[in-house]
Amino acid sequence: MPVLVGTASWTDKTLIDCGRFYPPHARTPEGRLRHYASVFPLVEVDSSYYAMPTPANAQRWAERTPDTFTMNVKSFRLFTGHQTSPTVLHKDIQAQLGPAAARRQLYYKDVPPALRDELWRRFIEALAPLKAAGRLGLVHFQFPPWVRCGAAGRSHVAHCVEHMAGHTVSVEFRHASWFAGGQADETLAFERDLAVVHTVVDEPQGFDNSVPAVWARSHPAGALVRLHGRNAGTWNLPGGTASSDRFNYDYPDHELEGLAANIRQLSLDGVFTHVVFNNNMEDQGQRNARSLMAILGL
Repeated sequence: MPVLVGTASWTDKTLIDCGRFYPPHARTPEGRLRHYASVFPLVEVDSSYYAMPTPANAQRWAERTPDTFTMNVKSFRLFTGHQTSPTVLHKDIQAQLGPAAARRQLYYKDVPPALRDELWRRFIEALAPLKAAGRLGLVHFQFPPWVRCGAAGRSHVAHCVEHMAGHTVSVEFRHASWFAGGQADETLAFERDLAVVHTVVDEPQGFDNSVPAVWARSHPAGALVRLHGRNAGTWNLPGGTASSDRFNYDYPDHELEGLAANIRQLSLDGVFTHVVFNNNMEDQGQRNARSLMAILGL
């Protein structure tokens, strides 16, 4: 049962500021990543969602982690359809955008196809050092609530997967239409047809932008579980300044034990299961990840 447990990011400001996870000597980016990788076998790179990763950073991550370490990388937000500030794009791309570069936010449709292709090329180029070093796990695509189940939504998901040929892609949806009203079987079949990894989520329920935990696999090699916490009061928090405000939740042991039972079932066939804690207020995710590992006997 090869289960890898880790957290989303290792550099969240509240994690560093709380002073409870990193020892005093781990004060540099290198020191923090080396310490994190000595505790957990898996991490999700979230900085790649906010801005394009670079080959140089990926090379440093590979050099600072052991051969057995796995890094899942979150897709750049423009690709998934999220609003994106032009300022996070490369300077030459901004120059080629012309008047569109002056907008506060861009969407994928606002970028000319040739520039989109170039951004895809650079994203894949940035992943290459991790892939060459054997560190790259999943490339994770978390689609926004406005990417809904329907012809347009499925077309965009398939478009993203097509651009990531040669990589193992995981997908996560944030609109209820993908699993509501008996749609779960069709969505899983769609994921199987695309050969992508289904993402099992644990998150607050009852919102249009939340989906249920569907404990199933769509990829023969394995599954992904992302744990966002169960804080319904902050799920759609207005005016939150950081993701840690939204995912502020500390899993009690009895909830972790329930999750562990499902994770064991998901992993019975010897396939991989990646478990990522995205509750990233201070050291909540790290503490919960350690507890889950202990419950699973890892």
